[in-house]
Amino acid sequence: MNNHQISSEHLTIQRIGEIIQQHLQLELSEEARQRIVHCREYLDKKIADNERPVYGVTTGFGSLCNVSIGQDHLAHLQINLMMSHACGTGDRVPNEIVKIMLLLKIQSLSYGYSGCKLDTVERLIDFFNNDIYPVVYMQGSLGASGDLVPLAHLSLPLIGMGEVEYRGEVITGKQLLKTMGWQPIQLASKEGLALLNGTQNMSAFAVWALLQSHRLSDWADRIAAMSLDAYCGLVEPFTDAVHRVRPHKGQIATAARLRELLSGSEIMEQPKSYVQDPYSFRCVPQVHGAAKDTISYVESVIDTEINSATDNPTVCPDEDLIISAGNFHGEPIALPMDFLAIALSELANISERRIYKLVSGTRGLPSFLVANPGVNSGFMITQYTAASIVSLNKSLCNPASVDSIPSCQGQEDHVSMGANAAIKLYKVVLNTERVLAIELFNAAQALEFRRPLKSSPAIQEIFKAFRKEVPFIINDEVMYPYIQKSIDFLR
Repeated sequence: MNNHQISSEHLTIQRIGEIIQQHLQLELSEEARQRIVHCREYLDKKIADNERPVYGVTTGFGSLCNVSIGQDHLAHLQINLMMSHACGTGDRVPNEIVKIMLLLKIQSLSYGYSGCKLDTVERLIDFFNNDIYPVVYMQGSLGASGDLVPLAHLSLPLIGMGEVEYRGEVITGKQLLKTMGWQPIQLASKEGLALLNGTQNMSAFAVWALLQSHRLSDWADRIAAMSLDAYCGLVEPFTDAVHRVRPHKGQIATAARLRELLSGSEIMEQPKSYVQDPYSFRCVPQVHGAAKDTISYVESVIDTEINSATDNPTVCPDEDLIISAGNFHGEPIALPMDFLAIALSELANISERRIYKLVSGTRGLPSFLVANPGVNSGFMITQYTAASIVSLNKSLCNPASVDSIPSCQGQEDHVSMGANAAIKLYKVVLNTERVLAIELFNAAQALEFRRPLKSSPAIQEIFKAFRKEVPFIINDEVMYPYIQKSIDFLR
């Protein structure tokens, strides 16, 4: 089946990964269509019957909430909102994350608490299904009142404005509509606010980061096992009895994984004269396990967020309520995103320490993992690169969520800075991947010096696959292409 139905059924982060990776098409379930139409009809009736102002529907926005707007200007109000809020700058949000953003916005609007028209939601689905990527910029969102700036850029092409990337080319929203034979969406009251309010930019970064985090956490265990064996380390610290007396879930899972990965290693079976390894090897269950537990916690929070309506005001037709509140505030996910960045940074931090040990000329390994050191510098500078990246991660892990700068003439006087937490998390994910790739590059090189002894079947399988991409280094070579190939291998 090549379709995914948008419905009130729970949407998991793993399912989002499948939708993106398998290029599934979206379609609205009949239930979702009815909810969208029901909410819009209720809102239209409420506007017609009610003389009291409704925030964002018959009033201005932010600190202009007390300025009433006449019926004949309601649609124009929404277009002005979209244009004036498109103030993004900096790097473009990657297309993969933009596509998640589209999916999350469609999902949120489908619950029927936002007041969007059916054709507006269907056009967003057309964008998704045709791989049309609105050009969205990373910087500009305060993460409260939702992701106003990035979502304005996401939505402008609906009305023939802004820019999109389509078939590898950046074109204007107007050109897109002409190419596709579409008319601009005619925005009704509240629609601009429904599109721009919400946490879908932050949430899309978080979903992407979680999908990568699971992959990198798994690789961290596999690479650590290869490094441990190449270092002639001890398996005893991973004994189940040790971890049962301190039963953190991630710690127990990591120890079991390391035992599984190292099972059958000829190197591990050799007698050792030492009784301890450095912490970067001995404490893999405690450190990698804490990262696993953090990933699990953050996933539980983001899971709730992506199955929520987060725009404002909230329209509840069944309760006959239109209430201006604060579901757009990014605090619930800003804090966990900062936490996830810290956890991933620690995976890189301990990885760099293992790299240092591998190149240090101890445990029978040659200095800098090259047979003829002196003439050759070998893997000396790979550790420098890893150390530089780890240091940068530490700077990026200063939490964004502890900051707030008032905006909108003080009406929006506490903001989450969750979008900045998202950007920093994005960078930490990529940096952690780079460090782990450098460790794998070193671990595979070190393992060669243990021949004729073999590592475990599981590690030998990884080693064999890696060697198809990256060779054993005999004499000094230009190293950066091999680091990139190592990164590509992890993907």
